[in-house]
Amino acid sequence: MRPARAFRADRDETPFMSDAPSAATSSLPAPAPAARADTAPATSADIIARRLREAGVRHAFGVPGGEVLGLIAALERNGIRFHLARHENAAGFMAEAAWHATGAPGVLVATVGPGLANAVNVTANAQQDRVPLIVISGRIPEAEALTYSHQVMDHQAVLRPLAKASFEARAGACGPMIDKAIRLALDPRPGPVHIDLPIPVATAPETPPAAPLRPAQRPAAPAPGPDLDRARAMFAAARRPVILAGLDLLTEPDAVETLRAVARAHAIPVLTTYKAKGALPEDDPLSLGGHGLSPRSDAIVLPLLAQADLVICAGYDPIEMRAGWRAPWDASVALEFAAAPDRQFLHAAALSWTCGVGPGLAALTEGQAPAESWPGGEPAAARAALAEAFGARPGEGWGPGAALRLLDRMKPAGTVTTVDSGAHRILLSQVWTCDAPGALLQSSGLCTMGCALPLAAGTALAAEGGPPPLCVIGDGCLDMTLGELATLRDLGRPAVVAVLVDGSLELIALKQRRDGLAPAGVAFGRTDYAAVARAMGLRGAVATGPEALSAAYAEALEAPVPTVIAIEIPPGAYDGLI
Repeated sequence: MRPARAFRADRDETPFMSDAPSAATSSLPAPAPAARADTAPATSADIIARRLREAGVRHAFGVPGGEVLGLIAALERNGIRFHLARHENAAGFMAEAAWHATGAPGVLVATVGPGLANAVNVTANAQQDRVPLIVISGRIPEAEALTYSHQVMDHQAVLRPLAKASFEARAGACGPMIDKAIRLALDPRPGPVHIDLPIPVATAPETPPAAPLRPAQRPAAPAPGPDLDRARAMFAAARRPVILAGLDLLTEPDAVETLRAVARAHAIPVLTTYKAKGALPEDDPLSLGGHGLSPRSDAIVLPLLAQADLVICAGYDPIEMRAGWRAPWDASVALEFAAAPDRQFLHAAALSWTCGVGPGLAALTEGQAPAESWPGGEPAAARAALAEAFGARPGEGWGPGAALRLLDRMKPAGTVTTVDSGAHRILLSQVWTCDAPGALLQSSGLCTMGCALPLAAGTALAAEGGPPPLCVIGDGCLDMTLGELATLRDLGRPAVVAVLVDGSLELIALKQRRDGLAPAGVAFGRTDYAAVARAMGLRGAVATGPEALSAAYAEALEAPVPTVIAIEIPPGAYDGLI
């Protein structure tokens, strides 16, 4: 099982050079080992870089400009490689992927003005998808800004509504500032933190802080008392319990293992959000898979939740869910363990704790004897109905369902899959099987396009071992991020990009057809993506059916360079599938 996003402390003992790709796989120059930075007087930028490295950061991403050159140099001096993306939005998603792979916060570097403006979307995504992304923007000196306005904008005013905090870096005080930024980014629920770094501050001398980084707080258990006694009585009396697991599980050590043990010991079916897919392996008979955006799946699982006599929300964050998930169960039978208080009010619970999810489940079930669960067999019936709803249909020809199911069957164990927003994401999230959390990466809270390719690039760079990541992307999403194929090439790591080609923004087109509207603004010409890939130095292949796709994916898994597979599907092929 892939570990939850918990930083592995032993990485700090490994020299940075061992983290770098070999000369055979990358032509990028390696930064100097971290030890060299300690022989020269420290600047404020060095202090920031050293603290980031101590927090586990090995990679930073962005597009450079004159205002961040001092910071980039300090990152490289201190053993953090700076990677050039083609757009700041993509750089932020690459940084998110590095967090998924290592547990260390992601780092996005953006220059003044348009560089920071380009980072707004991915910062909003980090806020809604609970990503500890540290966004560092360069800024011209305050004295110059009084009489000079070229590219000058109020960075903090732009990002403050989207970040957990926004700091103006000040000379001599960057040590405590970066310590606060790291802890705020990682503490429950994780999220983005912004640092505005003026040029003179970055290069100013600063004494390294004496104190170590503040350690993460351990997840707390619910306090003994009448409320916990009432919850335990509800659990003991339940005969139709359900666990609804969400993304809070993924940032808490041991929470996934606790959930699995509780579900199996008491025969409790588990539903997850898309982000938490794999919290219980989806080949487990108790797993009902991931849900949130498909009306087709909602028609099967929401009636089950309505029948439950106990709903246990285990790290459930409703920011992932569509409007159909408003008040989906009887609040009087619901219990909640979450990393942060509920401020969304999409659901309700009789009892709610802001605590560790694992300790909450353990306290609830301590000493509880297994009991008969769902004597009518409704969860098994729902699992069978889901398999039928999203499985192959009689007479089904070639299309996105057949292509995605084939890729799912072929993907090697341990594959990290990334998927972009659109009809293909909703379908994939229902048919894809995950045996561990973090095996499927996507933008789920913000549902933004343009995430999958940079998420795959960041995974290829930062993940340790395993098969090449698989990026499943629509042609509209790939058109948005086509330049990042060059970023993927330059990283020198293998990856597979499977693009579903139908010449349409098909999720929007589907909604237009549903509402009886004429198509408008959704169709575009088909690009020869295989030829584009070859022109950019990658491998390219075209698949028009299962045999061609099977051969192309098998070859891509053995290739030393990234491969783009253009999967041709008919227009309108998602009708009735999601």
